[in-house]
Parts: sequence; C-alpha cells; structure tokens
Amino acid sequence: MGIAPLNTLLKFAACALLFAAASLGAARAAPPKVSQFVLQNGLQVVVVPDHRAPVVTQLLCFKVGGVDDPPGVSGLANFIEHMMFRGTRSLPGGGYAQSIARNGGEDGGYTTHDYTVLYDQIAKDRLRLVMHLEADRMANLDMSDSAVSSERDVMLADRRTRIGNSPEAETREQAEAALFLSHPYGRPVSGWSDEIRHIGRMEADNFYRRHYAPNNAILVVVGDVTVDDVRNAAEAEYGPLPARELVARADYAQPPRLGATRLAIASRLAKVPLFLRLYRVQSYADAAPGRAEALDVLARMLGGDRTSVLYRRLVVERKIATSIDARYDGDTRDASAFVVTARPRPGVSLETLERSIDEVIAQYVRRPPTRAELALAKAQLVAGAAYRRDSPLDMASAYGRALAIGLTVFDVEQWPSRIQAVTGDDVRKAAAASFVDKESVTAYLTPARR
Repeated sequence: MGIAPLNTLLKFAACALLFAAASLGAARAAPPKVSQFVLQNGLQVVVVPDHRAPVVTQLLCFKVGGVDDPPGVSGLANFIEHMMFRGTRSLPGGGYAQSIARNGGEDGGYTTHDYTVLYDQIAKDRLRLVMHLEADRMANLDMSDSAVSSERDVMLADRRTRIGNSPEAETREQAEAALFLSHPYGRPVSGWSDEIRHIGRMEADNFYRRHYAPNNAILVVVGDVTVDDVRNAAEAEYGPLPARELVARADYAQPPRLGATRLAIASRLAKVPLFLRLYRVQSYADAAPGRAEALDVLARMLGGDRTSVLYRRLVVERKIATSIDARYDGDTRDASAFVVTARPRPGVSLETLERSIDEVIAQYVRRPPTRAELALAKAQLVAGAAYRRDSPLDMASAYGRALAIGLTVFDVEQWPSRIQAVTGDDVRKAAAASFVDKESVTAYLTPARR
C-alpha cells in the first residue's frame, strides 16, 4: 500500500473514531459533576453520580503498594491484599466474598507498586452493606498464625504457577530489576519467593496496622447515588474507624544509569523467541506538562493495535514478526517504563527484529509523525476515554489511580483535552528524550535446547 492510500486510510479511521466518540457523548447526558469531601478520620471520598442503572461501584484505594514493602520482605503489600479476602474476626474464611455474592454483587482487588485497590459492584440499595464489610476489613483482618501461614503457602504456589511457569513473565521481572537499579520498582509486586517465605504474623500485622487506615485511603463511589447518600453512608460505616499513625512513605532516589543493559535468557519452557525492550521514562507524576501525554500518544502510534506503525511495517509489510506491542503506563509516583515486545517469525533472528524496531523508533526521534498517524493515535485514545465512561469500575479506577499518585480529579477530567493538544513536535521531543540507549534494558528470550 502506498503512502497516499495509507494516509487516507489513517485519516478515515481517525474521523470514524472521533465521530463514534462524539456520538456516544451526544447520546448521553452531560458528564456528571464529581464531588469530593474528607471524613474527620482522614478518609478521602470521591463521588461520581451515574443514574443510568440502579447499581453502584465502590472502590477503595490505599496509598500503599510494593514500594512500601520492607527490605527483605518483598510481596508484603500484595500479601495483605490477599488477606483481605481471607476473612475477619466477624466474617472468617470466605465470608466477605460470600456476603457479596449472596447479594448479587461482584468484588475484586489488585496491588501495584504504588497503591492497592479493593472494589465492589452491587445494587445501589446495598451500598451500606459493602461499606460495612469494607470497613470491617480495614480494621479487623484475621492475622492469626494459621491464616498467615496458609495464605503465604497460597502466594508461593501462585507465584510458581504464574511466574515460575512463564518464561516471558520471568524475563519481564529480570528486565525490570535491571532497569530500575536500586529503586523498589525493580522488585516484583508479587515478591521474590525467598522473601515471601519471611512473611510471618508479626510482619503482616505490623504492616497492616501502619498502612491500611482511613487516613491512608481514597474511597471512590460511582453509580446511582447522590453526594448526600454517599456522605451519610460513609460517615455511618467508615466514620467510626480511628485514624492511625502511618509510616511515612520514602522518597527513593532514582540512580543514574550509565549504560544500556542487555540480557540473554534461555528457557526450556519457552516455545518461541521473544524480544523485550524497556526504557526508563517519566511518569504523569514527575513529567513536565504534556510529556506523559505525548508518550501515551507515541505508544499508541507505535504499537497500540494492528493499525500501529510497528505492526504495519514489521508484521504486515516485511513479515519478520508475528506480533508486536508498545505500551506506556504513566500512572506511577516515580519513573515509569515504555515497553516494546515482539516475537519474530520462524527463521528470523532476534538481532534482525531488533534492528528493524530500532529503525522505526529512530524515525520518530528524528522527525514528527505524519498528521494522519498523529490524528489516528489521538482519536483512539480519546475514544477509549469516552467508552470507559460506560464502565463504572474503569471510571472509579481512573480517579483512584490518579489521586493515589498525587494527581487530581481535574487531571482525570482534562486528560482527553490534553491528549488532543499533543502536537507532532511534542511526540518527536518525547521520543528523543525517552528513547535513550543508556536508559534501556534489552532482553532476548530463547528456547533452550532440551
């Protein structure tokens, strides 16, 4: 396909996406007004009314994650999140999940390096119930020796299954450890196996008491509610919980990288070769205005889907890769990572694939993207944000993540406008500043001979 037809196709796709997003917005009422307040015990509350269905999503975001794990006990924040589903003194075992299920709801949670999320989705008349259950977990977890020991064994088994049996996951862990040097972002959130074994009742209970408190949490409620509904319920259920003395979060230095790192990993479990490249880049929390947005646009442009430039050139046109992806996750307190992964076609070496990827990347370092490429990437991101408004959980997560890393509700609401404001030269400057050799880790994963 020639350049002119390709640009025409990209422009058509961008217009279609923007039309779809605009139609979606026009079909709905104006965006809801987001309200915020703080309880006397320090719990920060965000309310996003959405009256399209009689349901509610409650999301509790604790400002604690893998970076807060004590030295030698990695995985502790993730461990406490798991313990939240094991039971309290009043609801032992799986009582929490059973109570949610009996009332027709769903629950879940996850831990990152910077925060821990617990959420529930349920009928709006059950809001007080899920708040009561969540407040119970915040104050009364079962930290008995038997509960801690049992969950520790579960986590070790889970790590063996998810990481130990996945050479690609192990390669990603090794690359991140090399990328972030001594910063705790280099430790896996799930923890190193030898350090998970150090988690005992005392370590778990001390960590729980010093981090999982109302004055270290953000409550986001999205759904068929009013601000008064949420305020009254939150004051009744969370209000009685006392604030606690917290452990101050450390501000970690980000040691300078003096050169690129290369890893060659051979695994008998690997089925096909894998190319992995990580660049240490700025996040939304520490970047100058517009830089993180430009990185989001750049990631979408390079490897967001089958319309991306890396996919078109290396999978479709040159046929040297079977898959390729580029991602940027800027929702971190400190530095983030820009990640490129690719799998070569049989008979194509990883060296050949790497050179081809570097050639494409270098083009965006030297000059801005075409108007068509830029328009499509921005349209995809803006449309995605519009569609996420139809998912209460995605909406709640967006506010929780932003506030947990030091951003604001305004930042979340203005993100689509800031994406739209990104220029081609912004993308070029972001590429030139971010695709720096010494700030990179490159890993080759190959199948080992049996």
